[in-house]
Amino acid sequence: MASFKIEGGHLLSGEIRPQGAKNEALQVICATLLTSEAVTIHNIPNIRDVNNLIQLLKDIGVKVKPTPNPSQRDGRGFSFQADALNMDFLESDEFVEKCAQLRGSVMMIGPLLARMGKAVIAKPGGDKIGRRRLDTHFLGFQKLGAKFRQIKNRDVYELFAKRLKGAYMLLDEASVTGTANIIMAATMAEGTTTIYNAACEPYIQQLCHMLSQMGAKISGIGSNLLTIEGVKTLHGADHTLLPDMIEVGSFIGMAAMCGNGIRIKDCSLKNLGIIPDAFRRLGVKVEEEGDDLYIPHQKHYVVDSFIDGTIMTLADAPWPGLTPDLLSVLIVVATQGRGSVLFHQKMFESRLFFVDRLIDMGAQIILCDPHRAVVVGHDRQRQLRGSRMSSPDIRAGIALLIAAMSANGTSLISNIEQIDRGYENIEHRLNALGAHIERI
Repeated sequence: MASFKIEGGHLLSGEIRPQGAKNEALQVICATLLTSEAVTIHNIPNIRDVNNLIQLLKDIGVKVKPTPNPSQRDGRGFSFQADALNMDFLESDEFVEKCAQLRGSVMMIGPLLARMGKAVIAKPGGDKIGRRRLDTHFLGFQKLGAKFRQIKNRDVYELFAKRLKGAYMLLDEASVTGTANIIMAATMAEGTTTIYNAACEPYIQQLCHMLSQMGAKISGIGSNLLTIEGVKTLHGADHTLLPDMIEVGSFIGMAAMCGNGIRIKDCSLKNLGIIPDAFRRLGVKVEEEGDDLYIPHQKHYVVDSFIDGTIMTLADAPWPGLTPDLLSVLIVVATQGRGSVLFHQKMFESRLFFVDRLIDMGAQIILCDPHRAVVVGHDRQRQLRGSRMSSPDIRAGIALLIAAMSANGTSLISNIEQIDRGYENIEHRLNALGAHIERI
């Protein structure tokens, strides 16, 4: 198990470019299973979760070939061709074990069910941030006509359907992965599928645009009401991933805490939603220049209050609300602001428990319950102090790394494999800005 040794207190400056979007990559890579023709995807991040998914596709017979990199902005690319799938491998213990280690594997179910009429479900892995149910996925598949069967003596279920049939459905929650899975299944269902209360994040929109390139008929893209007319076959396409908006937000937080003027290049500002404004509510200056963001050095940043003077509250919500993946970073930024903030994490009951590590570093945080925490900012009058800690999940991991970079003294973060799941080559990229991070 690797760790990061961080020498805090160094100001960072320069330019940094966000990687391709992790969550979009997991969706569109799974969508390549819908056709026997080649699908080329550019700007794929070189991170653990994505690489594990690519290997899983190779294991079931998908031909994966690297493509030329025409420019830095396009990042690394691969061609995926699923023209000779090994369906027997889906029954193997090796497949089930690999799925159990990778939550993104659940999005293989929709494409396999649509094209091959069969898929196997194992309990997926991922962050340990509380209950993350899959009911939305399964209820959607049932609406489309799929049946379930438990495989005896194994914690595995098989889904099967000779031909899915379009249906009207109201999703019980606006699940991003659930919406993606159902969209992919519905593209080849017989008839029309209407999905109400669909997630509408930019990554879902990107998936729909790629599927449309492949010949799918989808209307309502960008809204929470999608209509999909099923087609018999899909064909190849060429697709480029968006920049990762969670990484953009992480870099804004890093620049606020320990930056001396940082430019975040090629952010795709129109797809960031309210992320920049969330940091502005904490008093952080976020300047938009073309498609870049520039965060100048601030000796102090003052937390806003509401018009009636009440304490600032930041809460996660389905898109276009604030993504829950950035609350951890916002909490760290608030520890050095002037003022107090109530954070309300509504979607996951265990995601705020990482604040114990920040309290050990000297932060003034009151954990009210599993969903709410109040942060009383230090206004940079007191630095956080270096500490030994462990990364519980991807987003808390990057938040603790930001805290350690701003802290007085040396910190040690273990279990950084969690950070590697979502952030590409992070220590080298941050060291290029002036950070002192060593992988040990």
